[in-house]
Amino acid sequence: MAEVFMTAEGKKELEERLEYLKVHGRAEMAEKIRVAREFGDLSENAEYDIAKDEQAKMEAEIIEIEAKLANVKLISKTGDDKVDIGCKVVIKDMRSGEETRYEIVGTHESNPMENRISNESPVGKALLGKRKNEEALVKTARGEFRFKVVKIEGNKK
Repeated sequence: MAEVFMTAEGKKELEERLEYLKVHGRAEMAEKIRVAREFGDLSENAEYDIAKDEQAKMEAEIIEIEAKLANVKLISKTGDDKVDIGCKVVIKDMRSGEETRYEIVGTHESNPMENRISNESPVGKALLGKRKNEEALVKTARGEFRFKVVKIEGNKK
């Protein structure tokens, strides 16, 4: 697995999720399977099949989280001079004049609804390395968009 760029907060959340799944999730799953077994013949027991499927999904999630944590590269402190992973940036759409503030994060922490965009997204890629007042061209399936970097706030953690 490739490096997983993540903030310290994102890593902590993953560690907490992993701990929950291993301690509580596995215990809950064992109880569901135990109850489902009581319904009778396992070859025709839909509840048992569902519980086993849920268990398999949970175990797959545990494996995925462990792999991510094994390959975490914490986002280091950045300055305010250029856009990098971990910084917040205000950009201006050169067509509409609208300004938007984004935080550039790793793929696993991105959440467009919270204006947290991935360094691998079209906008994130185009902004990386840009300085204040520089423009970035973003090519998407809907066409090309030009943005100007208005402000950069480094990750001062």
